[in-house]
Amino acid sequence: MSRNAALFAVMCLVWGLTWLPVKVGSMHVPPVFLAAARFSIAGLLMLLWAGRDAPKVPVDAWPRLIGTALLLNTANYTLLFWGTKHAPTGLAAIVNFATIPIYTVLASRAIEGVRIDGRKLVAIALGTVGLGFLFATRALGGLSATQGDPMEMIGLAAVAAGTLFYCVGAVLSRPIAGTMPTLTLAGWQTLIGGIGLTAVTLALEPVGLADIRALASWPVLPAVLFLIVGGSLMGFTIYMRLLRDWGAFRAGLYAFVSPAIAVAVGVVALSEPFGWSEAVGALLMFGAAAIALKR
Repeated sequence: MSRNAALFAVMCLVWGLTWLPVKVGSMHVPPVFLAAARFSIAGLLMLLWAGRDAPKVPVDAWPRLIGTALLLNTANYTLLFWGTKHAPTGLAAIVNFATIPIYTVLASRAIEGVRIDGRKLVAIALGTVGLGFLFATRALGGLSATQGDPMEMIGLAAVAAGTLFYCVGAVLSRPIAGTMPTLTLAGWQTLIGGIGLTAVTLALEPVGLADIRALASWPVLPAVLFLIVGGSLMGFTIYMRLLRDWGAFRAGLYAFVSPAIAVAVGVVALSEPFGWSEAVGALLMFGAAAIALKR
Protein backbone atom coordinates (compact mmCIF):
# COMPACT_ATOMS: atom_id res chain seq x y z
CA MET A 1 0.00 0.00 0.00
CA SER A 2 1.35 3.45 -0.92
CA ARG A 3 1.77 6.15 1.73
CA ASN A 4 -1.08 8.20 0.29
CA ALA A 5 -3.38 5.18 0.25
CA ALA A 6 -2.54 4.55 3.91
CA LEU A 7 -3.20 8.20 4.73
CA PHE A 8 -6.50 8.02 2.88
CA ALA A 9 -7.51 5.02 5.01
CA VAL A 10 -6.56 6.91 8.19
CA MET A 11 -8.54 9.97 7.08
CA CYS A 12 -11.64 7.88 6.31
CA LEU A 13 -11.35 6.14 9.68
CA VAL A 14 -10.88 9.38 11.62
CA TRP A 15 -13.76 11.20 9.91
CA GLY A 16 -15.97 8.14 10.27
CA LEU A 17 -15.22 7.99 13.99
CA THR A 18 -15.82 11.71 14.69
CA TRP A 19 -19.57 11.20 14.89
CA LEU A 20 -19.27 9.05 18.02
CA PRO A 21 -17.52 11.72 20.17
CA VAL A 22 -20.05 14.31 18.95
CA LYS A 23 -22.84 12.05 20.23
CA VAL A 24 -21.09 11.12 23.47
CA GLY A 25 -19.99 14.67 24.23
CA SER A 26 -23.45 16.13 23.58
CA MET A 27 -24.93 13.69 26.09
CA HIS A 28 -22.99 15.48 28.84
CA VAL A 29 -22.78 19.12 27.69
CA PRO A 30 -24.98 21.25 25.39
CA PRO A 31 -24.20 20.33 21.76
CA VAL A 32 -23.49 23.82 20.40
CA PHE A 33 -21.26 24.48 23.42
CA LEU A 34 -19.33 21.34 22.47
CA ALA A 35 -18.99 22.60 18.88
CA ALA A 36 -17.86 26.03 20.09
CA ALA A 37 -15.09 24.47 22.20
CA ARG A 38 -13.93 22.30 19.32
CA PHE A 39 -13.76 25.01 16.65
CA SER A 40 -12.42 27.81 18.83
CA ILE A 41 -9.48 25.69 19.98
CA ALA A 42 -8.92 24.09 16.56
CA GLY A 43 -8.95 27.51 14.87
CA LEU A 44 -6.31 28.87 17.24
CA LEU A 45 -4.12 25.82 16.70
CA MET A 46 -4.47 26.08 12.91
CA LEU A 47 -3.39 29.74 12.94
CA LEU A 48 -0.45 28.91 15.22
CA TRP A 49 0.45 26.16 12.78
CA ALA A 50 0.19 28.62 9.88
CA GLY A 51 2.81 30.76 11.62
CA ARG A 52 3.91 33.74 9.56
CA ASP A 53 1.23 32.99 6.99
CA ALA A 54 -1.58 33.61 9.50
CA PRO A 55 -1.84 37.40 8.87
CA LYS A 56 -1.73 37.01 5.08
CA VAL A 57 -5.38 37.89 4.46
CA PRO A 58 -6.05 40.60 1.86
CA VAL A 59 -8.04 43.48 3.33
CA ASP A 60 -10.82 43.19 0.76
CA ALA A 61 -11.16 39.44 1.49
CA TRP A 62 -12.17 39.88 5.15
CA PRO A 63 -15.93 40.47 4.61
CA ARG A 64 -16.29 37.31 2.50
CA LEU A 65 -14.03 35.35 4.85
CA ILE A 66 -16.16 36.27 7.86
CA GLY A 67 -19.42 35.59 6.03
CA THR A 68 -18.30 32.19 4.78
CA ALA A 69 -16.94 31.26 8.22
CA LEU A 70 -20.37 31.92 9.73
CA LEU A 71 -21.98 29.71 7.06
CA LEU A 72 -19.39 26.91 6.95
CA ASN A 73 -18.81 26.55 10.65
CA THR A 74 -21.29 28.53 12.76
CA ALA A 75 -24.58 27.81 10.98
CA ASN A 76 -23.55 24.37 9.76
CA TYR A 77 -22.19 23.00 13.03
CA THR A 78 -24.89 24.57 15.19
CA LEU A 79 -27.38 22.43 13.29
CA LEU A 80 -25.11 19.42 12.80
CA PHE A 81 -24.10 19.01 16.46
CA TRP A 82 -27.65 19.63 17.67
CA GLY A 83 -29.03 17.22 15.06
CA THR A 84 -26.48 14.52 15.89
CA LYS A 85 -27.44 14.74 19.56
CA HIS A 86 -30.96 13.58 18.60
CA ALA A 87 -30.36 11.45 15.49
CA PRO A 88 -28.44 8.17 15.04
CA THR A 89 -24.79 8.98 14.29
CA GLY A 90 -24.63 6.70 11.25
CA LEU A 91 -27.67 8.26 9.59
CA ALA A 92 -26.44 11.76 10.44
CA ALA A 93 -23.14 10.92 8.70
CA ILE A 94 -24.96 9.58 5.64
CA VAL A 95 -27.16 12.66 5.36
CA ASN A 96 -24.14 14.94 5.77
CA PHE A 97 -21.67 13.25 3.41
CA ALA A 98 -24.09 12.14 0.70
CA THR A 99 -25.83 15.50 0.30
CA ILE A 100 -22.64 17.55 -0.07
CA PRO A 101 -22.18 16.82 -3.83
CA ILE A 102 -25.88 17.45 -4.51
CA TYR A 103 -26.07 20.67 -2.51
CA THR A 104 -22.84 21.86 -4.12
CA VAL A 105 -24.40 21.42 -7.57
CA LEU A 106 -27.44 23.45 -6.48
CA ALA A 107 -25.35 26.14 -4.78
CA SER A 108 -23.06 26.45 -7.81
CA ARG A 109 -26.13 26.93 -10.00
CA ALA A 110 -27.71 29.54 -7.72
CA ILE A 111 -24.52 31.50 -6.99
CA GLU A 112 -22.26 31.01 -10.00
CA GLY A 113 -24.77 30.16 -12.69
CA VAL A 114 -23.21 26.76 -13.40
CA ARG A 115 -25.49 24.77 -15.70
CA ILE A 116 -27.26 21.72 -14.29
CA ASP A 117 -27.22 19.06 -17.00
CA GLY A 118 -29.33 15.91 -17.23
CA ARG A 119 -26.85 13.81 -15.26
CA LYS A 120 -26.93 16.24 -12.34
CA LEU A 121 -30.72 16.38 -12.44
CA VAL A 122 -30.78 12.59 -12.10
CA ALA A 123 -28.42 12.88 -9.11
CA ILE A 124 -30.66 15.45 -7.43
CA ALA A 125 -33.79 13.35 -8.00
CA LEU A 126 -32.11 10.15 -6.80
CA GLY A 127 -30.73 11.87 -3.72
CA THR A 128 -34.15 13.28 -2.88
CA VAL A 129 -35.72 9.82 -3.08
CA GLY A 130 -32.91 8.45 -0.91
CA LEU A 131 -33.56 11.10 1.73
CA GLY A 132 -37.21 10.11 1.63
CA PHE A 133 -36.30 6.52 2.53
CA LEU A 134 -34.08 7.69 5.39
CA PHE A 135 -36.91 9.78 6.82
CA ALA A 136 -39.68 7.29 6.07
CA THR A 137 -39.54 5.13 9.18
CA ARG A 138 -39.26 8.16 11.42
CA ALA A 139 -42.19 9.88 9.76
CA LEU A 140 -44.22 6.70 10.23
CA GLY A 141 -43.11 6.29 13.85
CA GLY A 142 -41.02 3.16 13.24
CA LEU A 143 -37.37 3.18 14.26
CA SER A 144 -37.80 6.44 16.14
CA ALA A 145 -39.74 4.53 18.79
CA THR A 146 -36.94 1.95 18.98
CA GLN A 147 -34.31 4.65 19.38
CA GLY A 148 -36.40 6.38 22.01
CA ASP A 149 -35.87 9.98 20.83
CA PRO A 150 -38.94 11.62 19.28
CA MET A 151 -36.68 14.34 17.84
CA GLU A 152 -34.83 11.94 15.48
CA MET A 153 -36.50 13.15 12.32
CA ILE A 154 -36.00 16.81 13.24
CA GLY A 155 -32.39 16.01 14.11
CA LEU A 156 -31.74 14.50 10.67
CA ALA A 157 -33.46 17.49 9.05
CA ALA A 158 -31.16 19.80 11.04
CA VAL A 159 -28.10 17.91 9.75
CA ALA A 160 -29.40 18.25 6.17
CA ALA A 161 -30.02 21.98 6.64
CA GLY A 162 -26.59 22.48 8.19
CA THR A 163 -24.95 20.71 5.25
CA LEU A 164 -26.72 23.11 2.88
CA PHE A 165 -25.22 26.07 4.75
CA TYR A 166 -21.82 24.39 4.47
CA CYS A 167 -22.08 23.96 0.71
CA VAL A 168 -23.24 27.54 0.16
CA GLY A 169 -20.31 28.75 2.25
CA ALA A 170 -17.88 26.53 0.33
CA VAL A 171 -19.03 27.90 -3.04
CA LEU A 172 -18.86 31.49 -1.76
CA SER A 173 -15.30 30.82 -0.52
CA ARG A 174 -13.99 30.06 -3.99
CA PRO A 175 -13.21 33.68 -5.01
CA ILE A 176 -10.91 34.19 -1.99
CA ALA A 177 -9.40 30.69 -1.86
CA GLY A 178 -6.50 31.64 -4.11
CA THR A 179 -5.75 34.96 -2.43
CA MET A 180 -4.18 33.50 0.74
CA PRO A 181 -2.51 30.30 1.95
CA THR A 182 -4.96 27.43 2.39
CA LEU A 183 -4.14 26.92 6.08
CA THR A 184 -4.63 30.64 6.70
CA LEU A 185 -8.08 30.57 5.14
CA ALA A 186 -9.07 27.40 7.00
CA GLY A 187 -7.66 28.66 10.31
CA TRP A 188 -9.51 31.97 10.23
CA GLN A 189 -12.74 30.37 9.05
CA THR A 190 -12.49 27.81 11.85
CA LEU A 191 -11.71 30.39 14.55
CA ILE A 192 -14.37 32.87 13.40
CA GLY A 193 -16.84 30.01 13.16
CA GLY A 194 -15.92 29.01 16.72
CA ILE A 195 -16.54 32.57 17.93
CA GLY A 196 -19.91 32.51 16.20
CA LEU A 197 -20.73 29.17 17.82
CA THR A 198 -19.80 30.66 21.21
CA ALA A 199 -22.27 33.49 20.61
CA VAL A 200 -24.97 30.97 19.65
CA THR A 201 -24.43 28.80 22.72
CA LEU A 202 -24.48 31.83 25.04
CA ALA A 203 -27.71 33.01 23.44
CA LEU A 204 -29.58 29.70 23.21
CA GLU A 205 -28.15 27.12 25.59
CA PRO A 206 -28.17 26.96 29.40
CA VAL A 207 -24.40 26.78 29.78
CA GLY A 208 -23.10 26.88 33.34
CA LEU A 209 -19.91 26.30 35.31
CA ALA A 210 -20.71 22.59 35.47
CA ASP A 211 -20.58 22.42 31.66
CA ILE A 212 -17.24 24.22 31.58
CA ARG A 213 -15.85 21.81 34.17
CA ALA A 214 -17.25 18.89 32.17
CA LEU A 215 -15.03 19.86 29.24
CA ALA A 216 -12.03 18.83 31.31
CA SER A 217 -13.50 15.57 32.57
CA TRP A 218 -14.42 12.12 31.29
CA PRO A 219 -15.93 11.44 28.77
CA VAL A 220 -16.16 14.95 27.29
CA LEU A 221 -12.43 15.74 27.36
CA PRO A 222 -11.35 12.77 25.19
CA ALA A 223 -14.28 13.50 22.85
CA VAL A 224 -13.17 17.12 22.40
CA LEU A 225 -9.52 16.12 21.98
CA PHE A 226 -10.40 13.57 19.31
CA LEU A 227 -12.56 16.10 17.45
CA ILE A 228 -9.79 18.72 17.54
CA VAL A 229 -6.73 16.55 16.89
CA GLY A 230 -8.30 13.86 14.74
CA GLY A 231 -11.26 15.54 13.07
CA SER A 232 -9.78 18.99 12.48
CA LEU A 233 -5.97 18.91 12.52
CA MET A 234 -5.11 15.38 11.37
CA GLY A 235 -8.02 14.97 8.96
CA PHE A 236 -7.47 18.40 7.40
CA THR A 237 -3.72 17.87 6.98
CA ILE A 238 -4.20 14.53 5.25
CA TYR A 239 -6.98 15.87 3.05
CA MET A 240 -4.85 18.81 1.86
CA ARG A 241 -1.98 16.45 1.00
CA LEU A 242 -4.32 14.16 -0.93
CA LEU A 243 -5.81 17.16 -2.76
CA ARG A 244 -2.28 18.04 -3.86
CA ASP A 245 -1.25 14.51 -4.84
CA TRP A 246 -4.53 12.92 -5.96
CA GLY A 247 -6.81 15.79 -6.95
CA ALA A 248 -10.27 16.70 -5.63
CA PHE A 249 -12.11 13.71 -7.11
CA ARG A 250 -10.04 10.90 -5.59
CA ALA A 251 -9.51 12.75 -2.31
CA GLY A 252 -13.26 13.32 -2.06
CA LEU A 253 -14.02 9.61 -2.16
CA TYR A 254 -13.83 9.60 1.65
CA ALA A 255 -17.50 10.62 1.46
CA PHE A 256 -18.35 7.03 0.47
CA VAL A 257 -16.18 5.31 3.10
CA SER A 258 -16.49 7.39 6.28
CA PRO A 259 -20.31 7.07 6.55
CA ALA A 260 -20.05 3.28 6.45
CA ILE A 261 -17.60 3.46 9.36
CA ALA A 262 -19.95 5.82 11.22
CA VAL A 263 -22.89 3.44 10.72
CA ALA A 264 -20.88 0.43 11.94
CA VAL A 265 -19.59 2.28 15.01
CA GLY A 266 -23.09 3.56 15.83
CA VAL A 267 -24.59 0.09 15.59
CA VAL A 268 -21.82 -1.58 17.64
CA ALA A 269 -21.05 1.10 20.23
CA LEU A 270 -24.47 2.74 20.68
CA SER A 271 -26.84 -0.04 19.49
CA GLU A 272 -28.34 2.34 16.93
CA PRO A 273 -31.01 0.80 14.69
CA PHE A 274 -30.34 0.46 10.98
CA GLY A 275 -33.18 -1.10 8.99
CA TRP A 276 -33.97 -1.87 5.36
CA SER A 277 -35.42 1.58 4.67
CA GLU A 278 -32.21 3.23 5.90
CA ALA A 279 -30.10 0.84 3.82
CA VAL A 280 -32.10 1.58 0.65
CA GLY A 281 -31.97 5.30 1.33
CA ALA A 282 -28.21 5.20 1.87
CA LEU A 283 -27.60 3.27 -1.35
CA LEU A 284 -29.74 5.71 -3.35
CA MET A 285 -28.03 8.74 -1.83
CA PHE A 286 -24.53 7.41 -2.43
CA GLY A 287 -25.54 6.52 -5.97
CA ALA A 288 -26.68 10.11 -6.40
CA ALA A 289 -23.41 11.40 -4.92
CA ALA A 290 -21.42 9.19 -7.30
CA ILE A 291 -23.33 10.57 -10.28
CA ALA A 292 -22.85 14.15 -9.08
CA LEU A 293 -19.12 13.63 -8.50
CA LYS A 294 -18.45 11.90 -11.81
CA ARG A 295 -15.97 13.87 -13.83
